Amino acid sequence: MLKTIVANIDPEETRMALLEDGELVEVSVERTESSNIVGNIYLGKVKNVLPGMQAVFVDIGRDKNAFLYTGDVIPKTSGASPTANHPLTVGQDIMVQIIKDALGSKGPRATTHLTLPGRYVVLMPTVDYIGISRRIANDAERERLKRLAENVRPPGMGIIVRTVAEGKSEEDLHKDVKYLSDLWATLLSRAKIAHAPLLLYRDVNLVIRIVRDYLTADVDSFVLDDQDAYDRVCDLLKFSSPDLIPKVRVHKGKGDVFSHFGIDDALEQISQRQVWLKCGGYIVIDRTEALTVIDVNTGKFVGNTNLSETVLKTNLEAAAEIARQVRLRDIGGIIIIDFIDMDKEEHKKNVLATLEATLQRDRTKSNVLGLTALGLVEMTRKKARQNIESLLYMDCPCCQARGRIQSPETVCIQICRELRKIAARPRLQGRLVIQTSPRVAGVLEKREDLQKMEQELNRKLISEAVPAMHDEVFSILHQDE
Repeated sequence: MLKTIVANIDPEETRMALLEDGELVEVSVERTESSNIVGNIYLGKVKNVLPGMQAVFVDIGRDKNAFLYTGDVIPKTSGASPTANHPLTVGQDIMVQIIKDALGSKGPRATTHLTLPGRYVVLMPTVDYIGISRRIANDAERERLKRLAENVRPPGMGIIVRTVAEGKSEEDLHKDVKYLSDLWATLLSRAKIAHAPLLLYRDVNLVIRIVRDYLTADVDSFVLDDQDAYDRVCDLLKFSSPDLIPKVRVHKGKGDVFSHFGIDDALEQISQRQVWLKCGGYIVIDRTEALTVIDVNTGKFVGNTNLSETVLKTNLEAAAEIARQVRLRDIGGIIIIDFIDMDKEEHKKNVLATLEATLQRDRTKSNVLGLTALGLVEMTRKKARQNIESLLYMDCPCCQARGRIQSPETVCIQICRELRKIAARPRLQGRLVIQTSPRVAGVLEKREDLQKMEQELNRKLISEAVPAMHDEVFSILHQDE
């Protein structure tokens, strides 16, 4: 599989796209004025402790307090109840790390189990544990890396060995651990003399995170359109992975690098509710506060043999596309998929296997729970950052994010009700001008209600179309003859 990373760096924002065989599968955007805070470490001040909710709210110096689950404070091995004899008090200083961005009305989620990510390992100063990336499948390599991790980790601290460490030496891991442990010592020193709330550690910017988290041996090229960013990346790779430097290059062509790779066109489709499949079927993606629902339909695809095979082919293609869309749109939380009904158990297993296999390419952890009694597929996907759709788009001010507005007929009936209220008042001389949008005006003028109201009110009624008026808004004005 051909994997390409493309980075577009502008003064206002940095955009990253991951292409697999030329197809867009992942996008990240970081804006200069509102950079993400996931991974940041703060010296916070406890503002509120709610034992009944097992929650602590911590002031980290931003517009919303961070939410800290009490189970993240008391060690799980202690056996103590998170609500009993809680060690935190209002006004106390506490070091926390953000693990989930603020989403909607909810503030950011925090934890006291801090992590410092490096190139090859993630240092966990507050736990005594060794973990190996689940993407390293070879058992012998996992055992080798575990032995190296035992040798290089600081006493009493834990480390997670990352996928990119596969095949690396003990010296490579030691350099990474040494840098991270020195960084941790610096953060502790700052925390002792600082006044909360204060940002102690800011996670690196998007370009550096790409090198740290995405640029691995299986990536064929990393294309940037900024010379300074290219120089920074090469300087970083000289110390960590010099063998990857030839894969990094600067885009020399005219225009935007995203346009050159056709990424801008693909980005425009992220907000679309309906996604067409190559076979002629389509999927529909609907998002709610609690979960995301994805429906599969045969659409224009009629198949070539029989209904069972037509359904299977549509579902198989939909499963692969759903995994791509979930990754591309960074959909997190609970996801419910309504595949087309299948009679054969073998077909059901094939569709689930395709979904799970395609999700394996996703760096974000997901879990397919299987089919429910109603034939729906349940799955979950970790949600940490504001998804790309929420970043690029806002709720429609016209429909208030409902996706629907009142029909012209409904508005016309409301106008008639308002005119009847006017009829109940003492009679006034003059005519009434009904101002509406052009769409509503066209329907209103065709109805007989307006003529009946003229007779009922014994007044002249005039319909006036106002181009700038919203379809759901109308006004009734009194004018003297």
